[in-house]
Amino acid sequence: MAASDQDEFNEQRRQLFDQEPGRYRDGRPGYPPPVFEALVEQCGLGPGCQVLEIGPGTGQATAPLLEAGAEVVAVELGAEMAAALAEGLSSEQLVIKTGAFEEISFDADIQPERFDLVLSATAFHWVPQPIGFQRCHQLLKSGGYLALMWNFFGDLDREDPFHEAIQPLLRAKAPELLTNSSVVGANPYALDVAARTADIDSSGLFGPVTHTRVRWTGRHSGPVIRAMFGSFSPWLALDPEVREPLLDDIESLVAEEFGGTVERPYNTALYTALRR
Repeated sequence: MAASDQDEFNEQRRQLFDQEPGRYRDGRPGYPPPVFEALVEQCGLGPGCQVLEIGPGTGQATAPLLEAGAEVVAVELGAEMAAALAEGLSSEQLVIKTGAFEEISFDADIQPERFDLVLSATAFHWVPQPIGFQRCHQLLKSGGYLALMWNFFGDLDREDPFHEAIQPLLRAKAPELLTNSSVVGANPYALDVAARTADIDSSGLFGPVTHTRVRWTGRHSGPVIRAMFGSFSPWLALDPEVREPLLDDIESLVAEEFGGTVERPYNTALYTALRR
């Protein structure tokens, strides 16, 4: 795919999340505590820390940032997602801005060299580059940190019976999903340490890069699994007449073959780097 075509594809896909803020809120898990402990140790997260969060969604990472005492400005692309974030998290420490991170205007809340930490959780791959890194650099203070992290909903090194169980359903009803990393693909973006480190290094704006990987286990009911899968962009891109019956089948599978609760092996990858 040509670069211009890829950019157009990404722009179309990232707009899809605003269709289902409820599913995103109900289905997407948060991030494991060791990730935030690493942010404390590596980036100085704590009371009074000024954080700009890119793509907060419905607050999966925002809530722990606030609990750590940070003051957060969250830039969310979609108006519906931003409204769900505001409804779910009411705090004097939180300011929500709606718009694309790479385009949003500087104002009283978003100023150059204001922030101690710029963080993006499972969202920075949607930000066009190199402008995304350039803007992060502009917004950070001298001595500030960039932190990029992703939840990866699987683990290629651990057994995942649920993943295996849904393969026949996908082959029968939506084979285009079989190669997508949202269902554990062969080259998981978040866990490609060399590539993600190279992305940051090649900007020339941050470094050195520190990588932290946390393995953990997700436990979900059928309705939560339905909401989670229904919040992934490849699933949102499906025709509803295909997507909804497939989600019905997956929810039924949890009830009938997994006793109502699914346990899955997950990873969270965190990359931090000092502003140069």
